[in-house]
Amino acid sequence: MTKDEVGTGAGRQGRDRGADVRDVVASHMPGYGIDSVVLLGEGEDNIAFSVNDELIVRFGKEPDPESRAARVRGEARLLAVVADVSPVAVPEPRFTVAERGCLAYFRLPGLPLIDADPAQRSAHGGSVAVALGEFLGALHAVPGGEMAGLVGTDDEPMTVWAEESAQIYGTIIGAVPPPHRPAVEAFLGAAPPADPRDLVFSHNDLGIEHVLVDPDAWTMTGVIDWSDAAITDPARDFGLLYRDLGPDALDLALSAYRADAGDVRERAGFYARCGVLEDMAYGLGTGHRKYLDKSLAALEWLFPVDGG
Repeated sequence: MTKDEVGTGAGRQGRDRGADVRDVVASHMPGYGIDSVVLLGEGEDNIAFSVNDELIVRFGKEPDPESRAARVRGEARLLAVVADVSPVAVPEPRFTVAERGCLAYFRLPGLPLIDADPAQRSAHGGSVAVALGEFLGALHAVPGGEMAGLVGTDDEPMTVWAEESAQIYGTIIGAVPPPHRPAVEAFLGAAPPADPRDLVFSHNDLGIEHVLVDPDAWTMTGVIDWSDAAITDPARDFGLLYRDLGPDALDLALSAYRADAGDVRERAGFYARCGVLEDMAYGLGTGHRKYLDKSLAALEWLFPVDGG
């Protein structure tokens, strides 16, 4: 559960890595002129830079060199396969430097949906939700056996999700508006849904920070950051969609996905509620206000006051 290639924070590692960007680009793209290097964002797993406002250069923060290199090699192989099945654009690696945890690709067109005006996002999110449902349908139709050598399995039991969410809530309770706390605490005190019977290949971190849109036409133009892709619960990414875009968007996405999705819907609600607590903690801990703001807005439909 991570947040990558987003935000505007400039930690010490970002400043130190700025010089590395010029070195790797010069080595792997000789003749490519570098006019600007800007920190694009820093998450738990990655730090990303924009070169000339067109080339994304990302470094993994995994401390173990072998794991860091394996993760980059695996993501590059995965992207090549995903490009053949995804109905929208995905990053196409321009080069990798595995021993440095580096992956570079030219920027995809579109605006991260998290950076869109919230009112516009709410008004036009339906068309994006339909596209996301179709996108997830395409991914989930890929036989898991074909992806098993490219991604791991993420099948953490629902009981563990619930336990972790309770721990997170204890650290952020002061930021949760008091009227919403009874609903949160009732959720945390209830039994979680049953674990899924079947797992599928999915993006596994499909928050709106990883969805690109054309802000004029409100069409989905791409999906970024595939570092958490896994064989997992098909409801996981629908839960993030529900968390970030609301119940109407979930209905539209599931309608575009398949006619009978009742089992997915229940678990999506569970993941959405766990996810909003996690995003609140992330926003508070990093100072990325956009995560806190969207999470506070989502409390209205995930933990309504007086059961509304």
